[in-house]
Amino acid sequence: MAVCFLACPLAAAGSELVIRFTTIQEVLRRQVFTQDGRKYVRGTPAARCSFAYLQNPAVGGAGGVVTVDAHFSGRSALNLLGACVGLGDSFDVVIRAMPYYQDGRLRLKDVRVEGKGRDGFYIRRVCASLAESLRTQFSYSILEEARKLLERKTADAGFGQELERFQVSAVRVTSDAVILTLDFTLVVK
Repeated sequence: MAVCFLACPLAAAGSELVIRFTTIQEVLRRQVFTQDGRKYVRGTPAARCSFAYLQNPAVGGAGGVVTVDAHFSGRSALNLLGACVGLGDSFDVVIRAMPYYQDGRLRLKDVRVEGKGRDGFYIRRVCASLAESLRTQFSYSILEEARKLLERKTADAGFGQELERFQVSAVRVTSDAVILTLDFTLVVK
């Protein structure tokens, strides 16, 4: 019986890591929406007449992609004698992106940004700029978080754990979370 057990290959079972959208939304707020809850695309909070920013992100999922609803405000004007003279606009956007795993991090690809019910040259330029910015700025360190959780030492245990191998074989989006299928080795020593 023991010989058969040792000779038979063991079926590899993956584990799932479920990351709720509330967590992704908090990571976005900490990494991307860093200036008073805003993500400045152009200008700063001090620039009264020339700025562009996103605010109020709400993360969800639909059709197998992560969605972020946010509000855009922008102005491209000149300061003439203390008054802003020029164009400005404010509209809601929806951001759609496919999460993927690379180099220990959850990242976004195929990022698309669209004005909700709005279109035009200015809106298309803003959306293209936002898509590139979010694609390069968002990353969530899955490997680092896994190490913190799995390698945590307790004073009374008398032994430690070490994450030796960590692979993500699949990433999928549901209506309330991003789910990663994991394969890892935890060594107790």
